[in-house]
Amino acid sequence: MAMDIDEILLDCEDHMDKAVDYLKGELRGVRTGRASPALVEFIKVDYYGSMTDLRQLAQITVPEPTQLMIKPFDASAVGAIVKAVQSAGLGLNPVADAKVVRLSIPPLSGDRRKQLAGSLKQMGEQAKIAVRNTRRDANKHIDQAEKDKTAGVTEDQAKDAKDEVQKLTKKHEELIEALVSTKHKEIMEE
Repeated sequence: MAMDIDEILLDCEDHMDKAVDYLKGELRGVRTGRASPALVEFIKVDYYGSMTDLRQLAQITVPEPTQLMIKPFDASAVGAIVKAVQSAGLGLNPVADAKVVRLSIPPLSGDRRKQLAGSLKQMGEQAKIAVRNTRRDANKHIDQAEKDKTAGVTEDQAKDAKDEVQKLTKKHEELIEALVSTKHKEIMEE
């Protein structure tokens, strides 16, 4: 049983939105020279044998532009948080200070900026590939619906649907470009 055109288009847009949302999440974790809670909120902390996102264990604030302060809801988690931040590979040096953990965000070197800019481009490409794969799948479903005489999809309806899929693809690719470009500026202007 072939899906109808509206279902195909809704499914297509939903998958493309998810690709863009995933990219947004990835970009949040890319370090700029500025402190941002998003930098550490998804670090996994071994909390009583359970791998838990840091944001669920602590309040993360920005007391100054180049510093993060992590205040665990349970003070006994300070050691586990320090260990998790050190092993996260962000190049940050956590300092335990009684019931809080302080993170100073060092400025990025020119080489590191270039490296990050390259990885941004790669992340953007991955998101675009996901969007294009969704377009391919949607077009296959449209062709199937057109071939399946019981679906009652005319050649014109199939063509219109494919045009709509192409518009969605273009819209999502432009969104991806804008996200990557904004993050690129953030990294390069520090």
